[in-house]
Parts: sequence; structure tokens; C-alpha cells
Amino acid sequence: MVDLEEVKRKMAAAVDFTRREVASIRTGRANPAIVENVMIGAYGGTARMKVVELGTISVHEAQQLAISPYDQSIIGDIRRDLEAANLGVTPVIDNGVIRMTFPPLTAERRLEYVRMLHVKLEDGRVKVRQIRHDKMSELKRQFEERVITEDDRHSWEKELQEVTDEMMEMIESMGKKKEEELKTL
Repeated sequence: MVDLEEVKRKMAAAVDFTRREVASIRTGRANPAIVENVMIGAYGGTARMKVVELGTISVHEAQQLAISPYDQSIIGDIRRDLEAANLGVTPVIDNGVIRMTFPPLTAERRLEYVRMLHVKLEDGRVKVRQIRHDKMSELKRQFEERVITEDDRHSWEKELQEVTDEMMEMIESMGKKKEEELKTL
């Protein structure tokens, strides 16, 4: 027997991870997801925290992010670690706010990001398929040990495939949307 709720939970976690990975790919617009999970060594390196935990991130115009730290004493730490993250922009401190202006993407860079997108999407698909494979193997083992009948096995496999197809569709949909954003000038 297979706990479908557990399978859904694991697959949803894989899809969610893929969604975060896809969101981190830069499009022609400034997007808070690009920087929110960058780890910052704050307070003299004693604390490692995400940018989103250290301040508010907002979009100014379509090409600029502004990060307003909750604690102004760590503004230099945030700027330094954002620069070290190699995001393709230089963070600048301006009146207690860190500004990051994203230049428009070149056609070559867009294609590079599309390739990166496809790799991240395939990683997500592989994770979902691996979860399905593990559960299918478990069903096969249970059938061979006579724990479940052949009808039960086929029924569970069908349900497992339906859940897998649903998760794959979510990955495909997010991929198409992101690719469209990347190709739009």
C-alpha cells in the first residue's frame, strides 16, 4: 500500500523547490525572488540570514530593486554579500537603502537563461520521477511478498501515475510561463 498523501507531500515539495529555483532566474525585470534567499553574514559573521529576513525588498521601476534593512548597522554586510553572490549587478548604498539596477538582458544572455531554466525544470522532473519510481518499487515488492493483490497494485500504480502527471503539469506550466517572460523584450 502507498500513502498517497505522503507521495503528494514529497512531490509538492519537489515542485516547490523547482518553483524557487525557477524564480531565481533573472528575466528582463527586477524581481525580489532574485535576492531574497541570498545568505548574508550579518553582525560580524555570527549570523547567516537570508536577505528577506534582514529587510524589505521592493521593486522601483521595472529594472531596480531596493532593499531597506531593518537594522542600518548591517547595511554594509548586506551590500558586500549581495556583491559576492554574482548576480550580475552592483549593489549601491543610497540614503540607507541598497539599490540594485538590472540592465536589460542581451539576446545571448536570454538564451543562456533559457538553457539554465530547462536544466532546473529537468531537475524538478527527475525528482518527481524518482519519488514515483521509489513508490512503484515498493508496490512491486509488496506484490511479490503477497502483501497486496495484482488488482491493488495496478490500482495504486494508476493513482500514483495520476499524481505524477499532475505534478509534471505544474512544472511544465511554470516553465512555459518563465520561458515566455525570458523571451519577451
